[in-house]
Amino acid sequence: MKKVLLIGGSGYIGSRLSKYLAENGYEVFVLCRSIPKNNSWKSLISGFIVGDITKNEVFDKLLDKKFDIAIHLVSLNNQDSEGDPDYVSSVNVLPTWNILRLLTKNGLKKFIYFSTIHVYGTLPNTIINEDFVTAPQNAYGLTHLLSENICNYFNETSKIDCVNIRLSNSYGSPILMDTDCWWLVLNDFCKTAYQKEKITIKSDGSPLRDFIHWSDIESAIELIIDNSKHNVYHVASGETLSILELAYKVQDVYYKRFNKQIRIELPEEVKKSKLKETEKYTLSIDRLIDIGFEKNNGIDFGINELFDYFENSSK
Repeated sequence: MKKVLLIGGSGYIGSRLSKYLAENGYEVFVLCRSIPKNNSWKSLISGFIVGDITKNEVFDKLLDKKFDIAIHLVSLNNQDSEGDPDYVSSVNVLPTWNILRLLTKNGLKKFIYFSTIHVYGTLPNTIINEDFVTAPQNAYGLTHLLSENICNYFNETSKIDCVNIRLSNSYGSPILMDTDCWWLVLNDFCKTAYQKEKITIKSDGSPLRDFIHWSDIESAIELIIDNSKHNVYHVASGETLSILELAYKVQDVYYKRFNKQIRIELPEEVKKSKLKETEKYTLSIDRLIDIGFEKNNGIDFGINELFDYFENSSK
């Protein structure tokens, strides 16, 4: 049985991924700042390492630990990454170096780093593959690119197979009740649709996103664990939607499910002007498909999954 360490394994994606791997034959260990209270999830985890990855003390707890695979999911979000550079780098960059330096000595075989498509910066109207030039336009993208380069360094200078995951926009319900995932745009749209019977868009609706459900992230990561041919992969759906198109999708699923029309609210200045028509980029997922990836759950499934969550939570 392969031993896998999830760094940030109690977070939004981490808790889902740790559960999935534990249920699919992996011995799962979680590094987190505190142990959640969810007993059914905790029962699946083989062990917890509690600590703050910005502090040296947590690395002392890893000194005698051996893992086959480590998956690094810890990062500040986009907004918080614009804060004090010393603090931001202490979360987004330095732990990647410290963890790899330590686990290299302990016989680690594979390291998977969760990066972001923000490393590309502004995306043009074309197909974007993993060889597309990186030009981050914010600290979030920059610090992830720095950590990617650390992974590349260890990939070249050690025996660890380091893989960078450029994640698009994840969505879907959380496992742990106190998970902060409602700032994610699709999660937010579904929540306000269910609770307030409306969707509020703060922009003109033209920003573009590629949305991937957590269940497809799980299957993609398992494939990469077993058979990665490259050191960079897009984990994405390969379908691009504008924010306004997304709102219409949620509105449509809500109507089919509850037989009620909800309204979409746009800023007043947008209502008075013509909505922009934006040309779209496409994130290539050919590398994932090449190792066996099949997208199982489309956007309608994911929206319904979130509505299921709200209905079950209200009972």
